[in-house]
Amino acid sequence: MDFENELIPGVLIKRYKRFFVDIKLKDKIITAHCPNPGSMLKLLNKGNPVWITKSNNSERKLKYTLQIIQVNEKKFCINTHITNKIIYEALNKRLVKKLSMYNFIKPEQKFGSNTRFDFFLSNSNKKAFLEVKSVSLIRSKNHAEFPDAVTSRGKKHLESLILANKEGYETYLMFLIQIENCKSFGIASDIDPEYFKVLQNALKKNVKILCYDCKFSNKGIEINKEINFLLNEK
Repeated sequence: MDFENELIPGVLIKRYKRFFVDIKLKDKIITAHCPNPGSMLKLLNKGNPVWITKSNNSERKLKYTLQIIQVNEKKFCINTHITNKIIYEALNKRLVKKLSMYNFIKPEQKFGSNTRFDFFLSNSNKKAFLEVKSVSLIRSKNHAEFPDAVTSRGKKHLESLILANKEGYETYLMFLIQIENCKSFGIASDIDPEYFKVLQNALKKNVKILCYDCKFSNKGIEINKEINFLLNEK
């Protein structure tokens, strides 16, 4: 998935009010939109290198959007608004091998009265739901984790995937690790024990887990390869 414009390098000063970040560019300080209202645990240290994009929309109050933060030698794409765009592109290009059998792809599909999954997939024989979660947490070398805070919404999606599976749908939960060069992925059970418990139950109920990392360029970000899911890893 290509960014609207090429990346502009800068240095992080601070985030505040969840959606605002002050960034030092080469010749000025600007305020950019932060497209991730989450905790962004371990990412927001002053002085971290960042990359932003400038919008072509003249009516936007904040012309710039924060896209990538670098911590040590790793780059993290923190823009959760583009996660589904990356996956939609990957599905259409048949880059997710375990989902390549589905030839119909519909984003944002309602299920029941209170749930909306990220994708509905189908072919002549099967119907499936796919829910996608963006991952931006690392606490040990090359091992990504989810969630970075308690997620009641994530728990609800898991419970709905279990119900959909019971009703005859194939069900998939994909963790998109928007971090370069990760080797494995696991659930941060110490951060949200209840989510971990429901995910364990989902696995027993035939909800399938997929984990992919990403690769970055100055122009965009795309899905890279499937990585190991370590259920009990912290």
